[in-house]
Amino acid sequence: MEVDPVKQRRLEASAGLLLITTALLALVAANSPLANSYEHLLHWEFGPTMPRYGVMSFHEWIADGLMAVFFLLVGMEVKREWFEGRLATAEARRLPIVAAIAGMALPAGVYLAVVGFEGGLLRGWAIPAATDIAFVIGLLALLGPHAPASLRLLLVTLAIVDDIGAVVIIALAYTDGLNGTALGAAAGVTGIMASMGLLGVRKLWPFLVGFGVLWLLMLASGVHATIAGVLAAATIPLATKEAHSPLKHLAHLIHPWVVFGIVPVFGFVSAGVRLEGDFSALGNPATLAVLLGLFLGKQIGIFGAVYGCARWGICSKPEGVSWPQLYGGALLCGVGFTMSLFIGALAFPGRPELIDAAKIGTLAGSLVSALLGCLALRIASPIPFLAEDDAEYGKVFSREHRDE
Repeated sequence: MEVDPVKQRRLEASAGLLLITTALLALVAANSPLANSYEHLLHWEFGPTMPRYGVMSFHEWIADGLMAVFFLLVGMEVKREWFEGRLATAEARRLPIVAAIAGMALPAGVYLAVVGFEGGLLRGWAIPAATDIAFVIGLLALLGPHAPASLRLLLVTLAIVDDIGAVVIIALAYTDGLNGTALGAAAGVTGIMASMGLLGVRKLWPFLVGFGVLWLLMLASGVHATIAGVLAAATIPLATKEAHSPLKHLAHLIHPWVVFGIVPVFGFVSAGVRLEGDFSALGNPATLAVLLGLFLGKQIGIFGAVYGCARWGICSKPEGVSWPQLYGGALLCGVGFTMSLFIGALAFPGRPELIDAAKIGTLAGSLVSALLGCLALRIASPIPFLAEDDAEYGKVFSREHRDE
């Protein structure tokens, strides 16, 4: 179905503003007389006894439970893009893959250089490597015609590849004490779900039941439970040659709940950190490493990769985008927020002082990257509203996000 591009941009902008608002509310709550109530909410335990966790806290239900649904949506979007969207051909994949890899490697390198390879801080190397796709899409929507359609498509595609890298990092780098039995059972459930798709099952409920079982098994296995969302997404049929696509239908159903519910709630429970009045926390090595990784590492890695690819003939610069606009887009990719906060909590289990230091670095690096990225794009694109640009955005969105 056709999508009104103006309405779509408004929705994306609203989601971005909601995420910003919940993050600010968390900061206010953590630095006001409400601080004790905020901490009590985060540590409030309820629900059944879960494998490896016991009774889970409110924060754990969000980070390990609801965020699995977020990763389910991410996995479905990646699968759709890979088979019939912006990553469907080798040529289309080349630039975003190269730029995303550079945009993850450089921030990690900056982080390690700042902390000096100090043992206690090494586990945080991946914190600045991630880009928050929801935040970036919201900022691009707010920028309107100052962000050309081709730049928006490049950055969204790059962020999708970045998400793939983040999932791999979480699965490989932040997994301890594996339970082989639970992991084997999870592999079996994944196989059954994949077989259902191959055998022609198109109802969603069997896959959703499988997702629930898979989440419980991953929770018990020692691999982070949110990986269940990615595995489940891989098994849901895309059915590109059929009239009905279960994957697209499910993505359409849960998308508003994720961007207007789960992601803002996660931002609220994760962004609350007590700020020192003298800003002495900015001198903490972990804080500084995350901040510089996001702000410097992201822009150098992504802009450098795009420039190098164009300079050496590996692939072309997106058509209709100037180098100053590309630089502004690279700056925006330094907004790590959701994924950086998520990885930061995984990197330093049992060390709340380091988690808070990483949070401050994430918030500061994301804020600076967002402000300077938006400023750079406005300066680089002092143009009036272009209806044809908006039409192109709507055409691409309608083609790749329609509910079939």
